Amino acid sequence: MPEQLDLTIVYEPGDEGWVIASIPEVDGVFSQGRTRGEARANVIDALRLMLSPEPGNADDRREREALHLTIAA
Repeated sequence: MPEQLDLTIVYEPGDEGWVIASIPEVDGVFSQGRTRGEARANVIDALRLMLSPEPGNADDRREREALHLTIAA
């Protein structure tokens, strides 16, 4: 059975007409844009960056498992 992760984009007005977008379920994911659509695209890019894999290291002995998420709207 597929699992689903539901996140929320919160929009709020910023200075000089900008739109600020954040994803409160993931601390530190926020961005802005001149329009709501631009702010949405930018915050999704910020989410991708925040969830990007950390660089590997030869001394790193931690076990890893790949997790694939699809962002759809």
